Amino acid sequence: MKPALDDFDLALLNVLQQDNSLPLRELAERVHLSSASVQRRIQRLKTAGFIQANAAVVDPEKVGQVITLMVEVHADRTQSADLELMKQAFSGPEIQQCYYVTGDADFMLVLTVASMSEFQALAQRLFHDNPNVKWFRTIVVLERVKSTLHVPIPVKTKPAKGQ
Repeated sequence: MKPALDDFDLALLNVLQQDNSLPLRELAERVHLSSASVQRRIQRLKTAGFIQANAAVVDPEKVGQVITLMVEVHADRTQSADLELMKQAFSGPEIQQCYYVTGDADFMLVLTVASMSEFQALAQRLFHDNPNVKWFRTIVVLERVKSTLHVPIPVKTKPAKGQ
């Protein structure tokens, strides 16, 4: 069972989502706690799985991944073993996001590529060569309006100064 989060934890998670490179002293000031308390809370949040990673958000275009695509994939067979194999196939580093979904499709993928020929080779390997892919539909993103990893966390009250 995960520990309950108090207002200090929620405030801390919100601040860390904005900038996880802040020094402990500044984090402590923002959430009205001591540096030692913030350090203990961050460790507890990591151990409990609330914080999954500390990562930099990279602009895909700056590193040559200029095309963003969304791909809907419909499975031919949806038995557990077949779906697990598809989940493994769609968990490679070339896939930015993968969701198992309801509706017409079974999976929704988000990926970035440098060129359409790169996507064509990827589509061949991931979709055409996969015997459980019944069909797939590709949507090319014209413009990234908003892209974030930020999870909205409502804070009930502003935490009072404390330890």
